[in-house]
Amino acid sequence: MGSAVGDALGAPFEFGPEGAFSTRFPNPGHGGEMCGGGGWDPGEATDDTQMAVLVGESLLACGGLDLPDIFRRFQRWTAAEPKDIGLQTEAVLSSGDPWDMAAALHFQVSQRAAGNGALMRAATSAVYFSRAGREATMDAARRLAALTHGDRAAWEGTAIFHELVRVALAGDDPLTALPDTLRAVHPDHRERYATVLAPDWHPDQATEFNGAVWPCLGSAVWALRTTSSYEDAVLAAIDLGGDTDTVAAVTGGLAGAVYGVEAVPERWTADLHVPLPGFGERVLRVGGLAELARRLGG
Repeated sequence: MGSAVGDALGAPFEFGPEGAFSTRFPNPGHGGEMCGGGGWDPGEATDDTQMAVLVGESLLACGGLDLPDIFRRFQRWTAAEPKDIGLQTEAVLSSGDPWDMAAALHFQVSQRAAGNGALMRAATSAVYFSRAGREATMDAARRLAALTHGDRAAWEGTAIFHELVRVALAGDDPLTALPDTLRAVHPDHRERYATVLAPDWHPDQATEFNGAVWPCLGSAVWALRTTSSYEDAVLAAIDLGGDTDTVAAVTGGLAGAVYGVEAVPERWTADLHVPLPGFGERVLRVGGLAELARRLGG
């Protein structure tokens, strides 16, 4: 729920400047903030949440991780021409290559696959695998990310997110768990993530656009670290500008795990809805998302 709200709240401000949300809503809390725009209806979740729902429903339907099934669901969704889909993700899912080769083959050619398109959809799987312990949840995250992203950087960022959610849902502080989590990151990528997850890092120090996986995750952790509520964390993420829907979705997932669903403002959930193109024009609303979360949590 926290991730979906962040996604829908941030979507109208995507690729906009820093501070666009607070400029439009200088006094948050008075309603109207779930404003829509940029092709999105008020409260409409983007591809971030749509893909997360597909992952979650596959996990429940298959009783665990069935990668071919998830890939087929992604392909069906892609074929229905959703409003938005990442270029990297679309290229892989439309390639016609087998599920276990498509991302790797794309990466061999493009050498570009470190976007945040796997991280953005990880909230449902993070909840599902939170019961399995650090090693298992991080391994599942890597395998899920590898369906569409051939660059290991995307795998490791998604694995870190899974583990931080696991820690938070266990009632512990994910920020204090960062050193242990980083030790479980692949050595080739540990330094990169240690930099953006450090207590003194600020998104202004990012050397890449926050559509890349490591500054996206770093920005989400920064927003969590520098605020003291779900609401403030998500607003801080959106005000960074850039890839606002995904940075806010990742932030919202972490903050939701830390503060609980009761911390997500009702004025933001009232219009929340998740279309699922390719699946009978289904639309999940708050009740459906809550039920999905309960089932994923076991």
